Amino acid sequence: MAEEKLSFQAEVARVLDIVVHSLYSQKEIFLRELISNGSDACDKLRWQSITEPELIADDPEFRITLTPNKEARTLTVADNGIGMNREDLIENLGTIARSGTGEFLKNLTGDSKKDISLIGQFGVGFYSAFMVADTVEVITRRAGDAHGWRWVSDGTGSFTVAEHEGAARGTTVTLHLKPEEDEFLEEFRLRHVVKTYSDHIAIPVLLKQGDEEPQTLNEASALWTRPRNEISDEQYKEFYHHVAHAFDEPWLTLHYKAEGAIEYTGLLYIPSQKPFDLFQPDRKQHVRLYVNRVFITDDCEGLVPAWLRFVRGVVDSPDLPLNVSREMLQHNPLLRKIQNGLVNKLLGELKKKAENEPEAYATFWETFGAVLKEGMYEDHERRDKLTDLLRFHTTHGDGLHSFADYASRMKEGQKHIYYITGDDREAIAQSPLLEGYRAKGVEVLLLTDPIDEFWVANMPTYKEFSLKSVAAGGADLKDIKKAESEEAKDEEQKADEAPKEDLDGLITVLKATLGEKVKDVRPSDRLTESPVCLVAEEGDMPMHLERLLRAHQQKDTETPRVLEINPGHALIKHMAAKAKSGPSPELEDLGFLLLDQARIVEGEAPTDPVAFGKRLAKVMQLGVAPAGA
Repeated sequence: MAEEKLSFQAEVARVLDIVVHSLYSQKEIFLRELISNGSDACDKLRWQSITEPELIADDPEFRITLTPNKEARTLTVADNGIGMNREDLIENLGTIARSGTGEFLKNLTGDSKKDISLIGQFGVGFYSAFMVADTVEVITRRAGDAHGWRWVSDGTGSFTVAEHEGAARGTTVTLHLKPEEDEFLEEFRLRHVVKTYSDHIAIPVLLKQGDEEPQTLNEASALWTRPRNEISDEQYKEFYHHVAHAFDEPWLTLHYKAEGAIEYTGLLYIPSQKPFDLFQPDRKQHVRLYVNRVFITDDCEGLVPAWLRFVRGVVDSPDLPLNVSREMLQHNPLLRKIQNGLVNKLLGELKKKAENEPEAYATFWETFGAVLKEGMYEDHERRDKLTDLLRFHTTHGDGLHSFADYASRMKEGQKHIYYITGDDREAIAQSPLLEGYRAKGVEVLLLTDPIDEFWVANMPTYKEFSLKSVAAGGADLKDIKKAESEEAKDEEQKADEAPKEDLDGLITVLKATLGEKVKDVRPSDRLTESPVCLVAEEGDMPMHLERLLRAHQQKDTETPRVLEINPGHALIKHMAAKAKSGPSPELEDLGFLLLDQARIVEGEAPTDPVAFGKRLAKVMQLGVAPAGA
């Protein structure tokens, strides 16, 4: 087959540019990345050879070999793993076929110092080679194929692919080093980099120089099989970088061995930064499964639940059958026992952090709390354990608070834990729906993650207290003891002593004017400052949830809401007085303006934006609202 010249995917070209110019101070990591890729390739072939032993019959000992050539000024990194065919080459080296790419690119700033943390979350892999090489050549043959392929690029926008006869099984990456990168031809430098970054690799990393016998540079044993007291923090950290393909520091490292009905070893990490695929629809977990140190899969559906998909690491068990298929794994009862052990261990460690290191736990919660809350909706068995780990922003003040914190501050007569949902914390904290609760000194949870709409409906109570949305039905504030602070007393007094003049006429006019655009019009006991608000009738879908579903094309129609009016507000008094004379164009305009104002506060558009603009201009021009309205 003749040589083809192909262009990099646009995303690859941009990533290459950012990598080369942002990671200049950490150039040596290119070797870590290439060795890590070689290790993964060997792991994959080792597993495949269990059922197809002929794939490795001619070369059964897996290894990664570094060959520096000072005369040619090249460094070669070769593995005898699974290798690639033409399609693999184009997909793996010419495109970025991974979730989260778009968000990664959108967040790049062009500022090297800022972008390096983003690159750390995304990983750079093979492309890091262009930090030290002006040309990279890849010769590879997939295990079982008759011939190999050659891939060459200078990293500036295109690459060539051609058949290559005589290629050995696996992948050989040859870096033609830039003039200033001769340090990576020196034995002492290569030894240092491998020892620092790749000592944990379970595949031997060999150094081959001329006719000398190859020398092993790494420990070449699976890190998780070693005693904890023989593993340094640096080794744990570098293994995290390898297994997670990440640059950030692990927030939590958990290494333990379970013995009993089933035996397994777990080396698990919680990252300190969000991976970019965290909220992708497939919600894949990323803990690798090994059986007796043989890699089985990094996509084992039953190993870690989706709500712990931010966890990285490995699990190795001698009790699972070595020839187990990925399909059989999903129904293996031993795997269920391993999952129970892993989840309970992780939740136990998180609880310790929450109790003993609240500031560190707050950092974790801000990063992964939204994912952990998915377990409240999906995992009834562990809901109680998860409940103790939940943290919230509330109207009580800055910082995060637990359910226990909230319960300790509940008012006398309070029967519910109140919450409000929305897209933005600052916006919902100013919602008119909170006015009556603030007047009573009642704390409200501020929930802004999409999953909040689902788990709160799935969790009827905390201890003896039920959860209730402030945007639902009646406010139910009358039984709560009066507030104690002077400021709250003033607000409460305004609410309790507001003139309750006859609103029947105004309500009749508003119902006739607004028609089916509202479900009902009624006086409010939750408003102290605003003239109106919208609430969901008891049993109706929450407004924020409906907005989320409409945004994702899951719901077409909009449910009419209840319009609550504040009897004590000057504008409502003015309208009530006008209503005694019956309907009028002025009342009609004001009625629609009030509805549109309430919709805007809730994050909705006016019912008719053009009509809203005209009505607003008319009211502003005529100045119909009395002073103080």
